[in-house]
Amino acid sequence: MFPAERRNRIRELIADRHTMKISELSKILGVSEMTIHRDLKPLIDEGYLTKTFGGVTIKYIPIHKAAENHCVVCHKTVNEKLAYRIILPDSKIETACCPHCGLIRHHQLREKAIQAICYDFLNQTTTNAASAAFVVDTSIHVGCCQPQVLSFNLKEHAEKFVKGFGGTVYTFEKAMETNNRDMHGQSCTHPSPTS
Repeated sequence: MFPAERRNRIRELIADRHTMKISELSKILGVSEMTIHRDLKPLIDEGYLTKTFGGVTIKYIPIHKAAENHCVVCHKTVNEKLAYRIILPDSKIETACCPHCGLIRHHQLREKAIQAICYDFLNQTTTNAASAAFVVDTSIHVGCCQPQVLSFNLKEHAEKFVKGFGGTVYTFEKAMETNNRDMHGQSCTHPSPTS
């Protein structure tokens, strides 16, 4: 297989799995890990992938290439009841399929983001992400990205939800920090939840 063919195959695998280890790619493609590193360099340089500890993860689809109904992080079809929208300068908006992907992208765009809007999981109304409460690792499965992150307009609603379905309640900043750290495999525990 030629390098260009391997890079295309890597794109397909990462688009499907979102995050992969170098060793996995090496085994699947039947080449050395050094060859995988060389194949990944152009994909990282163009901003399609980002390095993680021992692997890579998909970064996002540039907004001009993403269909409006697909997540800028994982490429899944956006479910409006879970959507997370980041408002950027010049009235540009990036849409993620769920708060999990939204927080990943928001962390990447931290300096550029003007505002973010997400849906209250309970009431299905929009809320400002910066003032929302986020439930991470709940037992209820809503069919979106893992670890699941659900947003709530009111902290007390999030706390009541956790009593029934488990999980931990975080502020916006703690949810973004925890989600980003967990995605990069650098943390085995969560920081303390909101008080």
